[in-house]
Amino acid sequence: MLFDRLADLSLTVESVTLSGHERDTSSGFARATTTVSLHGADETGRGEDVTYETDLHEEFRAAGPPTLAGEYTIAEFSDVVGERDLFPSAPEREDFRHYRQWAFESAALDLALKQADTDLASALGRSYDPVEFVVSTRLGDPPTTDRLERLLAEYPDAAFKLDPTTEWSRELADDVAALAPVRILDLKGQYEGTEVDSPADPDLYRTVAAVFPDAVLEDPALTDETEAILADYEDRVSWDAPITGVESVRELPFQPSWLNIKPSRFGSLESLLDTIEYCRRRDVTLYGGGQFELGVGRQHLHALASLFYPGSPNDVAPGGYNDPEVPPDLPESPLDPPEDPSGFEWG
Repeated sequence: MLFDRLADLSLTVESVTLSGHERDTSSGFARATTTVSLHGADETGRGEDVTYETDLHEEFRAAGPPTLAGEYTIAEFSDVVGERDLFPSAPEREDFRHYRQWAFESAALDLALKQADTDLASALGRSYDPVEFVVSTRLGDPPTTDRLERLLAEYPDAAFKLDPTTEWSRELADDVAALAPVRILDLKGQYEGTEVDSPADPDLYRTVAAVFPDAVLEDPALTDETEAILADYEDRVSWDAPITGVESVRELPFQPSWLNIKPSRFGSLESLLDTIEYCRRRDVTLYGGGQFELGVGRQHLHALASLFYPGSPNDVAPGGYNDPEVPPDLPESPLDPPEDPSGFEWG
């Protein structure tokens, strides 16, 4: 088991610090995250809390980090933070608890690996491979191809992950398909209580499935009508928002061919690695997903993709691709592995 290779790594934590980050995005909102840094034995391990509420980050940093000084194994540290309430006040969304737990667990893994003078690939007996990635973007409101054209002007070989909405016409879909390869269409039908919730739209599903015959169809909303449409495309359907562990994969309406792996959704390192292993044994194609990470969390996405699904359409493009204005000179796909990796870092 993958987790067994890491569970007994020793870990010395002497102190914990928190630092905030904020950045405007091309999706029209300011992204805030918090870096959790664990310090011990002259090393620092870092993780990133990707909770989607700026005030929760501000409250977290104002309250200060929990007291975690001590000697642990990775498994013991996971048990401790899994049982600890890491929020000064209860978040409205329970999935945020996993996001914050993952920040601490990924920081602990980074620190333990550095204290052992090794890196994640070596600890798992694997090697890092170049990481293919797609560029995730939205087309605005009302949707146009303007953003795609600006990206393609700088990066003509880019491939994309797009979020179709009910405002997409057949004409727009045809224009998009003529511009660039689209590897994933995120229908966002599995979100509830968020600003990006998207209702079931049989006409939209029918259109994009036909116009983009090679694209993965992620997170459709399931109704009698959409299930009838998707019955012909089950080998292209993927899931993202519902995937939080092995049990969530077992509970899907049909055996998946594709899954989006977002580490923070799992909360614990053990749940993440068990799910990756479970899916690999069943020939489920995995790809990495991002959550507008602003710091070390993006490196962690790259490290995991490099180890387990490097050739997939990974939604882990370098953060600059999310900037409102398209910057020049960003790294292009594939990303080369680091020459001298350390800990959980990949940069």
